[in-house]
Amino acid sequence: MRKKQLTHWLCLSGVIGLLFYLLHDTIGAMHYPDYNWMSQAVSDLTAVNAPSFAIASGLSSLYHLFSCLCCVLVCIVVQGKANRILRLGVYLFTAMSFVSAIGYSLFPLSESGFAGSFQDIMHLYVVTTLVVVLSIASLVLITVGGLRKQTNKSLAIISLLALLVMFIGTIGAGAMPLDYFGIAERFSVYSAVIFTAILGIYGFMGFEGSK
Repeated sequence: MRKKQLTHWLCLSGVIGLLFYLLHDTIGAMHYPDYNWMSQAVSDLTAVNAPSFAIASGLSSLYHLFSCLCCVLVCIVVQGKANRILRLGVYLFTAMSFVSAIGYSLFPLSESGFAGSFQDIMHLYVVTTLVVVLSIASLVLITVGGLRKQTNKSLAIISLLALLVMFIGTIGAGAMPLDYFGIAERFSVYSAVIFTAILGIYGFMGFEGSK
């Protein structure tokens, strides 16, 4: 194994990002009286009128910072270490991270749920649609590209699992009773958040032997 460079070590920022996302979800809920994680979306915690807005938004911003940093560094590390399809998948996943970070910061929900304001429409129908489309496209490409080489099959399997969990969450959010919307939504959200951390770990390992 080659000696780890600073770039490899900084890929672990994805793991740090995961920790901040968990803190944003848990600590944010603590500062939101009567918040029900089983029925309410994670984004309710960062709604402008939410009592948890300040603390949850701060922690969410740190999550976005570390996840974007992780993805950019993985893009650097993966150069010459994987086939074109897998690299394209990583690039699209990075684009998704930036769209999520910038879009949700610019257009938080105006209030918990959906009030129908301009920023709510941008949050739900524009930013979320872009995030979902980019997530699906990137995970499909990483799966296909990863299956091409034996050394990348583990990442391909993890990517496929993340994609399946994302679909389960998306379908469940529309099919399950509203009392369980928050559970289904977290399947979709956490599939991307956790995959970012895993991608960072692969970046740390340097995609060794994956040419």
